[in-house]
Amino acid sequence: MNSAVLRQHAEHQFAEELDALKKVDDRQRPENWQLSPWAVLTYLMGGKLANGFVVSPKYIGNPRLMEIAIATVATDRALLLFGVPGTAKSWVSEHLTAAISGDSTLLVQGTAGTSEEQIRYGWNYAQLLAHGPSEKALVPSPLMHAMRIGKIARIEELTRIPADVQDTLITVLSEKTLPVPELGSEVQATRGFSVIATANNRDKGVNELSSALKRRFNTVILPVPSSEEEEVSIVVKRVGELGRALQLPAEPPAIKEVTRIVRIFRELRNGQTEDGKSKLKSPSSTLSTAEAISVINNGMALAGHFGDGVLRPNDMASGMIGAIVKDPVQDQVVWTEYLETVVKERGDWKDLYRAFREQV
Repeated sequence: MNSAVLRQHAEHQFAEELDALKKVDDRQRPENWQLSPWAVLTYLMGGKLANGFVVSPKYIGNPRLMEIAIATVATDRALLLFGVPGTAKSWVSEHLTAAISGDSTLLVQGTAGTSEEQIRYGWNYAQLLAHGPSEKALVPSPLMHAMRIGKIARIEELTRIPADVQDTLITVLSEKTLPVPELGSEVQATRGFSVIATANNRDKGVNELSSALKRRFNTVILPVPSSEEEEVSIVVKRVGELGRALQLPAEPPAIKEVTRIVRIFRELRNGQTEDGKSKLKSPSSTLSTAEAISVINNGMALAGHFGDGVLRPNDMASGMIGAIVKDPVQDQVVWTEYLETVVKERGDWKDLYRAFREQV
């Protein structure tokens, strides 16, 4: 695999871990699975193998949620990962697929412009005009390809897809068959085929899933991290991984700086200070864990390229304000109030307060 690519697929980035798990995995595997459900869980949650090899955690949270997700894929049900933006739905989807199928690239990215052809199949129009409908002229979608070879297809942002296009999945999920009426044939799913979809609750009501489609999915809700310590550990881990991948010329941030960023995001997101003593207004922005990671990576780039390589409050300030203030009127009022009533009053946050004030 080319090490110069900006972002490797999970099955390449963590190939060593997947190979180590295969060597010790002697448990029963569903047909066409690369690993047993036990090994898939170990890959996701991390752990030390019998031979001493250490598997890094990919998901930091409740292992029961991952057990339910894996068990769902082991049945004939499709899996829907649901939650607020930034709760690692796509991350979990990719790693689940990499561990089970060894290929996370059979992906349909949902948007308002996603068409029925992108989910079912399309046509090579030169072949179609020259020879009419034929197997040679057919262009399979990632979903159709996954059905044929018994792997998992991923559908990202399912609720961004128009409702009438979403419903093309119903026959596939219920009958495990994709009709091709132009050829008078059908594609039947091979064992190992499944669908993992993601959706976030900010899109609820945009393109609501029909009742018929909802019934074809088992839904696992991925929550925001339950504690500040858990969220800090997630941010530290991902910042370290991304910093190495992007070759940022800056030192990994101190836990103190990460904790302050995470606390600000959590307090504004939850509408109260971490100690529960003061109520706060929440901005319209999501303030997810993923955005905290992005703010720190941006700060590391500033510190590495334009500073002394050490992440400081000034490096984080503009990125944080950009993440928090999405509405220049409403969110600005919320942020200014938080800055003056919370940040300013914390004695060990004076440097952070000054950095924010310089950006106003």
